[in-house]
Amino acid sequence: MNLNDLHRWDITPKEAVSLQIELAGSVRGGPLPEIRTVLGVDVSYRRSTGLFRASAVLLSFPELDRIRSSAREGRTPFPYVPGLLSFREIPALLPLLGELPPPDLIMVDGQGIAHPRGLGLASHIGLLTGIPTIGCAKSRLVGEHMELADKPGAMQHLMINRILAGYVLRSKERCKPLYVSPGHLLDPGEAVRGVQMCLRGYRLPEPTRLADKLSREKL
Repeated sequence: MNLNDLHRWDITPKEAVSLQIELAGSVRGGPLPEIRTVLGVDVSYRRSTGLFRASAVLLSFPELDRIRSSAREGRTPFPYVPGLLSFREIPALLPLLGELPPPDLIMVDGQGIAHPRGLGLASHIGLLTGIPTIGCAKSRLVGEHMELADKPGAMQHLMINRILAGYVLRSKERCKPLYVSPGHLLDPGEAVRGVQMCLRGYRLPEPTRLADKLSREKL
């Protein structure tokens, strides 16, 4: 897929924070497109060695059958800094994004606009690719929500400064909820609807579940 030349990647954490604030102003909402393919991406790390394994899995929709997948290993020079995950993980994902055909939707194991500066990993990837992107995180970074019911399908608004930033979704019984926020070119309600359409009985939606599984293999 074609990737936008947003900025250079050899920057300091301080420069990265300033860049996030600048790029967040370019994030836009919108409806879900017609979906024929969806791409899930993820990056896993081995703390003892500092190695990463990045993965991308392209699926058909609505069948969610695997069309193509790719993975690579390496080391990232950017340090681990909370809130700056995209500067650590996107360089690992760039070769995979560049070699795959463009999907209609990208689903990321990470935050979208539910981020201290409004630019999580999913939003950054959305701006980079120009493709509607959803952040589907396993934990909360920022935001407040009311208590969530235990039943599968239960949802609550995820609010940041009284603004709707996403949804907290109970995807499976007796499992911790997911924190869903739009990355780019999607409204919050459309983002959670996209995740719901990709659930197949597991806690994680299929695109990120399969990408997570691939990223952990052989690591």
